[in-house]
Parts: sequence; C-alpha cells; structure tokens
Amino acid sequence: MPLESLEPVVKACIEKLSTSLEEEKRKATARIRLLAKHRSDLRELIGASGAIPVLVPLLKSTDPATQESAVTALLNLSLEETNKAAITAAGAIKPLVYALRTGTGIAKQNAACALLSLSMIEDNRATIGACGAVPPLVSLLVHGSTRGKKDSLTTLYKLCSIKRNKERAVDAGAVGPLVRLIGEGGLSEKAMVVLGSLAGVLEGREAIVEEGGIQALVEALEDGPAKGKEFAVAVLLQLCADSGLNRAMLVREGAIPPLVALSQTGSARAKQKAETLLGYLREQRQEGGGSGGGGTAQANLAR
Repeated sequence: MPLESLEPVVKACIEKLSTSLEEEKRKATARIRLLAKHRSDLRELIGASGAIPVLVPLLKSTDPATQESAVTALLNLSLEETNKAAITAAGAIKPLVYALRTGTGIAKQNAACALLSLSMIEDNRATIGACGAVPPLVSLLVHGSTRGKKDSLTTLYKLCSIKRNKERAVDAGAVGPLVRLIGEGGLSEKAMVVLGSLAGVLEGREAIVEEGGIQALVEALEDGPAKGKEFAVAVLLQLCADSGLNRAMLVREGAIPPLVALSQTGSARAKQKAETLLGYLREQRQEGGGSGGGGTAQANLAR
C-alpha cells in the first residue's frame, strides 16, 4: 500500500496504545509490530508519528502478549537509523532490560536484539551495561533456545567492546557457559569470539583457565573447522602472551602438534598466530618455565 494510505492506520494504532483497555492495547501493539516489520519508509513514519514514547511504557506491561509485541515493535523500529536515537531518548533501555529479564522466550530474544541494535550507538553500550543487561543476557545464553543463545552471544560481543562490560560479563558467570559452547556446532565460533573479548581483561583470562578453557580450545584446534581453529588460536594467544603457567598447561594439553599443523595449513591470520604461540612455547622451554613474553607478546595480539 502507498505510505499515504497507511498514515491513518498508524495514527489510529498510536491512539489506541494510550487507551485503558488492555485488549485494544494488545491489538494496536501487535499491528504496529507488523507494520514495522518489513518497510523502511513505514518504520520512519511510525517513529515520526510519535509511537515510540507510547510503546516504551508497554515494555513493562503485565500482559505477556502486549509486552512481547512492544519489544518486537521497538526492535523493528530501531532498524531504521533515525529511530535509534529516539528510542534511546524515550528511556527505552532500562525497560528493555526489564523485558529481557521477565518476558516470554520470544520477548527475551527480541529484547536482546533491540539492545544490540541500540548498542550500535557507541555511547549506549556503557548505559546498557549499567542498566543491568549483562546478567540476563548470560541467563539467556544458558537457558534460551538456540536462537536465544545466538542473540545473547551477538549482543554480549557488542557490549563487551568496553572494559567495564567485560568485567560485568565475567562477574555474571558468562565464561563457564561460553567454554561449554565450544564444539557445539554453529554456536562454537561465536562463543570463542566472545571469549576472545573477555580475555582482554585479567579476570576474564583467569576465569577462562579456571573453567577448563585451555583444554576446550585445544580440542577446537584439533577437531574444529578452519574458522574455528583461527578463533581458538587467537584466544589461546591472549591467554599465553604473559603467562608461563598457561603456556605450560597448553603444552600439557597436547597443543603443539595441532599448532604446528595450523602454522603450515591455516589461513594467513591463523598461521601468524600459531607461529607466534609456538614461539612463546619455545621461549618457555628455553627459560625453564619462566613467565616471559611481556611487551613483545602484547604487540602480537592485534587481530
């Protein structure tokens, strides 16, 4: 339908969002969710018509269907670049975190995606973390469907581009579930990417080792697909750059043969990282187990 023909429909839906009748709110929210699903021009129209400030309170609706539709409508609207700032300005982040904690399975998944979309505005990443998004994202990672786990992984990765959110993820217990996802088909590579981000802080590196991450990553080096091997060696490089103990553990786990193979047959990036890591292990042997690898090691972590 032409956009002009849909303007009255959009306005009527927005008016019904403010009614005291729950059934009317539920229907209007579901209609806006659908209208915003496919067309960029409609998303822009709905945002410009004042729907966003009226949808945000419905994120805390006690009616699960209304809450789910409000979450999904805001997710769809956020795909239009001009709406991201409006959704943020309307105070949607904290109610989205509430929906992430309390909603239906679909509401939780879509709340995670909406937060991911808003996190494209770099300043929002700290706000999303400060509003408590990380623990329910970790819960979604543990208890969600396959789709929910993927949404959680993608959102955690984006949020953990800042140090404080890496620390929050470690504190929320993200590392254990991430380690356990290594080797689980389509989720393995995403899990290793997030682990690589968390390895950027000391608490993350310590937690990865404590949760059996070195063993799991070595197994990925041995048996995983080519891309998975590249992600695995990248995380191992971070774990071993400044730790003699971790290098010794890596040797005990039998990492040298798959590292040698990767240095010969992997992608250019994987070869470089495998060769650097093998160099650290040679240093370890020459130094009789010293920690070694300080500043030079850090210089090789660029990806």
